[in-house]
Amino acid sequence: MKDFVAELEWRGMIHDQMPGTGDQLNKEMTSGYIGFDPTADSLHIGSLVQIMTLVHFQRAGHKPVVLVGGATGMVGDPSGKSAERNLLSEDVLQHNLQCVTAQLKQFLDFDCGNNSAEVVNNYDWFKDFNFLDFIRDVGKHISVNYMMAKDSVKKRLETGMSFTEFSYQLVQGYDFYWLHQNKNCKLQMGGSDQWGNIVTGTELIRRKAQGEAFALTTPLVKKADGTKFGKTEGGNVWLDKERTSPYKFYQYWLNASDEDAANYLRIFTLFDKEKIEALEAEHATAPNMRIMQKALGEDVTIRVHGEEAYTTAIKASNILFGRSTTEDLISLDESTLLSVFEGVPQASIAKDDLTSLANVTDLLSEGTGGIVFSSKGEARKMIKGGGVSINKTKISDPNQAVDFGLLQDKYLLAQRGKKNYFLITVE
Repeated sequence: MKDFVAELEWRGMIHDQMPGTGDQLNKEMTSGYIGFDPTADSLHIGSLVQIMTLVHFQRAGHKPVVLVGGATGMVGDPSGKSAERNLLSEDVLQHNLQCVTAQLKQFLDFDCGNNSAEVVNNYDWFKDFNFLDFIRDVGKHISVNYMMAKDSVKKRLETGMSFTEFSYQLVQGYDFYWLHQNKNCKLQMGGSDQWGNIVTGTELIRRKAQGEAFALTTPLVKKADGTKFGKTEGGNVWLDKERTSPYKFYQYWLNASDEDAANYLRIFTLFDKEKIEALEAEHATAPNMRIMQKALGEDVTIRVHGEEAYTTAIKASNILFGRSTTEDLISLDESTLLSVFEGVPQASIAKDDLTSLANVTDLLSEGTGGIVFSSKGEARKMIKGGGVSINKTKISDPNQAVDFGLLQDKYLLAQRGKKNYFLITVE
C-alpha cells in the first residue's frame, strides 16, 4: 500500500478532501470511484485528470470503480454550466457509453486480483427505480435548503435551472449510496466543481444507512496565460484519434509554456518526483530545446495512442521544421498529412490537366492558380536558385516534367523557401 493522498499532494492534485480520508486509505484497501458522463463518444484531455487520479489510486493498492453515467447522462450535470445542455437520445447515449468505456479500459488494470478495476453503469440501478419511490426513499433525506446552498445551484438561480438539473445532485448522491451499499465503495473522487454533488452522496449515506464515506477532489487545471486548458482554436483536444489526430494531440503538449509543462508533468505523467525535477533542471540549461515539453508529449501520446502513433507524430512534426525526408512524408496517412498542413494555402487540379502541363514551372504558376508563384518567371528564378521542393525533393530544373508520385494517390506538397508550404490536391 502506498500513500495515495501524499502522492497526489506533491503532484498538486488535491483541492479538497473530507477529514479522515487519508486515514481510511492508509488503514485498508479501499474501493473508490469517479463518474464520467457520456456527453460525447470520446473523452477529452480534461477527463485525463480524473483518469490519472484513478491510475494513481490503483497503483497505491486500492480498487478503482469507473462509473459511466447511462442514467445521469440523460439528466445533465449543472456544475460549471451557464445554461442547460441539450439532452441526448438513448441511441446516441448508448453509442457514447460504449466508446467511453472502451477508452477508460486503456488506462486501468482490470485483471490484477483484489484491486482490479471495475466499470459500472448507473442506468443498471436506475432503470427500474420509479419516480415515487425515488422521491420517497431518497428525496426525503436531503432538504431543499441543503440543495440550494450548493454552488452549482446558486450560480444558476439568476438565469434559471430546470427541476431536472436541480435534481441532479440527488441522482449522483444516490449513485454513491448504491455503490456504498452494493460495492463497498467508501470514497468518491472528482474535479473540484463536483464537491457539492459528492458530499450530497456522503450525507445520504450517513442519513439513510448510518454509514461513513469520504470525498476527495482535484483542482480544475488552468493554463498560466489564463486560457482554458484542453481547448484549441479547433475546440476540445480529444482522446479519440479520429477527433484529434495523434499529431495534433502531441503538438498540444509540445506547445505548452514552461510553467504549464512543469505542472502537466506532475498531473499527466507517472514520472516520479526525482525524474520531473531532473527534467526541469535539464530544461533550465537550454529552454529552447523544450526538454520538458518533449518528455511530456512523448509520455502522454504513447499512453493514449501508442508507440506507432507517437513515432508518426514526431515524423509529422519534423516535416514542418525541415528535418525530414521524402520517405517520412510518404509514410504519413492521409488524416495526419491533412492535420500537419491544415491552414496552408491549397489548390486543386484535375488529373488530366496535370498530365498535360509542359513542366513543373507551369504547375507551380498557372497550373495551381498562382498560389505558389504568381508568374512563370518568378517560379523559374526560384527553382534555379534551389528554393523549391516537391514532396520534400528539391527541384533544380525549371523544365522538369510533371511526373511526381502522389502522396496518398491524390496530393502533392510544394515548398517555397524554408517555411512556405502549399498542398495541391489532384482530382
